Amino acid sequence: MPYSPLDHFPAPLHAVAARIRLACFDVDGTLTDGRLYYDHAGNESKAYYVQDGLGLKLLQQHGIHPVLITARNSLSAQKRGADLGIDTQIAVGNKLASVRALCEAHGIGLDQVAFLGDDLPDLAPLCNVGLAVAPADAHPWIAERVHWQTRAQGGRGAARELCDVLLAAQGKLDDVLARFSA
Repeated sequence: MPYSPLDHFPAPLHAVAARIRLACFDVDGTLTDGRLYYDHAGNESKAYYVQDGLGLKLLQQHGIHPVLITARNSLSAQKRGADLGIDTQIAVGNKLASVRALCEAHGIGLDQVAFLGDDLPDLAPLCNVGLAVAPADAHPWIAERVHWQTRAQGGRGAARELCDVLLAAQGKLDDVLARFSA
């Protein structure tokens, strides 16, 4: 039987995922493994998983608006977003207010938003969006409050897993696979 991202996604959430138009992603601990590296001069670096990046681009190409939202003043996140050509918000003090502003700008409700987060700064948006998701290694306080937890860890495919689920729930997988098999 061919692989389907929906095989490990709860059936009662399929209709919710089919309505998502805005997908918001925390950065540290979701798009990265949560570790911060500093060199001798205090410059910060992080590692991003390339498959997650492709997933974000696929969402963008298929009508779902991806946004990176981080509380940290992270030039690394800003650069990653710019490389992918997706909206990136750094140094966000109130992530829920940011998500609400994005909803207003896109003319959608919070029920049409997916949010992937792993720790307490993500709790408010996770408690208010249509599809709250955490990576496999999220803090337990977050994991117990989301609709679904990915099998992959943050920075190791959790974002791609969510992207694939959204694309599958919205009937876009054949288009995605056809594009890459031609």
